[in-house]
Amino acid sequence: MNAQQIQIFFQTLRAANPSPQTELAYASVFELLAAVLLSAQATDVGVNKATARLFPAANTPQKILALGEEGLCEYIRTIGLYRSKAKHLIATCRILIDKHQGQVPRTREALEELPGVGRKTANVVLNVAFGEATMAVDTHLFRVSNRTGLAPGKTPLAVELGLLKRIPAEFMVDAHHWLILHGRYICKARQPLCGSCSVALQCDHGRRLQSTPA
Repeated sequence: MNAQQIQIFFQTLRAANPSPQTELAYASVFELLAAVLLSAQATDVGVNKATARLFPAANTPQKILALGEEGLCEYIRTIGLYRSKAKHLIATCRILIDKHQGQVPRTREALEELPGVGRKTANVVLNVAFGEATMAVDTHLFRVSNRTGLAPGKTPLAVELGLLKRIPAEFMVDAHHWLILHGRYICKARQPLCGSCSVALQCDHGRRLQSTPA
């Protein structure tokens, strides 16, 4: 994709969804952090079902710690890898209380020091909670970036750096959401809906399909 195609690509996505939001349910920065930590290798729908039970009972680091690891497991056992996630969330809550007065830190370095929080999770929190222009490269962003030609790369970090370099500043804060939603509902892994894609003319894959003889 060239610069003009990238501009039209994001203008089109913005016109269809001017204020994109995460599909994880949360009501505080800590709830967002907990939900994102629980979402690794799980769907947002599955996480939301679990946190709909968990957060009314425990939605602060102190209350999660009070549940204990086994108590927390009872709320999140429907989520994949729930035991390791419970261990990480308990340890994260302890660090938040001991080092950050129970508050979620606002720097990447401090976030990545939390158990179970890697670069992708930190980027989600920085973007969604604090409005920073970050790119959390999950499977959707990785696929869309490579398939469309927006920011091809062989690793998530390469794609992330490519996106930060190529996306115009005016779209940067919301681009993470647009790309996730596009990958989740249109640019699907096995059967992308190219025929109904609003940005097919800007996409390398979409243009190749249109130039292929029937």
